Amino acid sequence: GLWHNFGDSADATNMKSMLFKAFDLGITHFDLANNYGPSPGSAEVNFGKIIKSDLSSYRDEIIISTKAGYKMWDGPYGEWGSRKNMLASLDQSLRRMQLDYVDIFYSHRPDKDTPLEETMGALATAVFQGKALYAGVSNYSPEMTIKAYEILKSLNTPFVIHQPRYSIFSRNPEEGIIETANGLGLGLIVFSPLAQGLLTDKYLGGIPEDSRAAGKSVFLKTEQITPEILGKVAALNELAKQRGQTLAQMALAWVLRHDCVASVLIGASHPEQIEENAKIVNNMNFTAEELSLIDKIAPIED
Repeated sequence: GLWHNFGDSADATNMKSMLFKAFDLGITHFDLANNYGPSPGSAEVNFGKIIKSDLSSYRDEIIISTKAGYKMWDGPYGEWGSRKNMLASLDQSLRRMQLDYVDIFYSHRPDKDTPLEETMGALATAVFQGKALYAGVSNYSPEMTIKAYEILKSLNTPFVIHQPRYSIFSRNPEEGIIETANGLGLGLIVFSPLAQGLLTDKYLGGIPEDSRAAGKSVFLKTEQITPEILGKVAALNELAKQRGQTLAQMALAWVLRHDCVASVLIGASHPEQIEENAKIVNNMNFTAEELSLIDKIAPIED
């Protein structure tokens, strides 16, 4: 499955067409969080309306995940990993999506001020209450992931997934989390596999007006798109052409080359992008020479 971050109510019609296109292509995992918007909560509201009106009969074929941890409301319990925040946030998410349960509930980020036992205990409670089927974490270090695994195992709670940022331009998981996931039997579901759009053909000719970098995105800013980066994008694009793929298709296939990477999350804005990305199944293999060339273009120390 592929998915990420739906838009606000103004994009509800487009969201519906994207959901239908994804489902028709066999994509059954839809990834949300309490704060996805733009206005926090709006993605879950829109998603819930569409699920209820058009896809409710397919609920048992669909994996729906949500998260808590980033700021959602004012006051001391509106973010981070306290039991109060985690369980209140999940209840709010279920109301917004008009669901009885989610398939996966994540701790969206680690909280240095709350004992890990408390945060993981909240995930366990959510599972035992029947409000989530599985527990997950996102943005956790390898060491914290191992501790989380041990705590959840002691609580008989199924911990199945870790969600890290990973792409050709963001290779930190190669420094521990991939090895940890393999060792624990966890799956990874990767966010930002296209580096916020850098690993597409969008920036080959400069910065288009409708791009994230030209807008107010907090994830990708104009100053990050240096001549050096654009040179790397062009070199990777040439390799993708030789493979008979778009740059985006190659970048997604590259992330999925690890056995423990169960899925990648795409932040599409049009149904056509989903269709194009789904074509990665036509070529997901890499030669040793191709992998070596990617390593030279975008070394791990970057």
